Amino acid sequence: MRFGPVPLDQAEGAILAHSETLDGRKLKKGRVLTAADLAGFRAAGIAELTVARLDPGDVTEDAAAARLAAALVPDPEAAGLTLSPAFTGRVNVKAARPGLVALDRRVIEALNLLDPGLTLATLAPLTRVAPGSLVATVKIISYAIAEDIISRAEQAARAALSLHPVTRRTAGLLLSELPDQPEKISAKARRVTDQRLRALGIELVETRSTPHEAGAMAEALASLCGEMLLILTASATSDAQDTGPEALIRAGGTLTRFGMPVDPGNLLFTGRLGTRPVIGLPGCARSPALNGADWVLERTACGLDPTSEEIAAMGVGGLLKEIPQRPQPRDG
Repeated sequence: MRFGPVPLDQAEGAILAHSETLDGRKLKKGRVLTAADLAGFRAAGIAELTVARLDPGDVTEDAAAARLAAALVPDPEAAGLTLSPAFTGRVNVKAARPGLVALDRRVIEALNLLDPGLTLATLAPLTRVAPGSLVATVKIISYAIAEDIISRAEQAARAALSLHPVTRRTAGLLLSELPDQPEKISAKARRVTDQRLRALGIELVETRSTPHEAGAMAEALASLCGEMLLILTASATSDAQDTGPEALIRAGGTLTRFGMPVDPGNLLFTGRLGTRPVIGLPGCARSPALNGADWVLERTACGLDPTSEEIAAMGVGGLLKEIPQRPQPRDG
């Protein structure tokens, strides 16, 4: 592609590089100039225009963007994504269902190294999205790009974008309560947890409340319904042998991890009861604000049960926004 100022007699069929106003009407950049357009510029005393002229084998911006998007997402329905029509060299990739962003980072980086005029921006891996959320955008910066570049990009793309779908559709919640605890505390916990689950398309099928005592909690947990089980204790879980983890063990389950390097969210624990994952929610989960439990819950909902090593790795980027109502804020 050739770009720059040319005399009017060389501009027919070229692409207008910058928007121009002619006889009170705006000719937008990207317009393919016609003989009538050029006649109007001559009448206005304009002798040259800055344009882009395609060379043989060049692919226009919209065609190139559509081809790259189709290579990244060859089966949108299976990937859980939708592709917008190409416009001004851009195709937007959006979520068609709840899930977590799945991508091949090496492919994305390689694509963005092919040519500065070819760009792909995405959300971070494992970002939670709702239907309609923007997941990625393909943008061809120039008005055209060489065929060999877009062909190489198509070959490299290798269906690199999709969503991890939600695979666990139901959850049960166990709440422990202290004597004389106001009902509004448990009510808020149920409401906020239900909101979190609904954002993932998960139904909270059962909530049980028991005294904050390991035996009572274990009995309720053993028969609690749901493909994944959540525990939110009235008193913070401060040790792997505290009431919540102990209730899980007494119910016949196993504790896989206590604590996580994400703040807020440090006091989370994870385990299993039979084939079902169990998440011991930290006290900050009573707030709808983002906390470490969200990351574990979202992955677990999609069948990506995080290992102890994966939870440990969450410490990088794990310093989240402070929740004002925390009883022990970071900086007093």
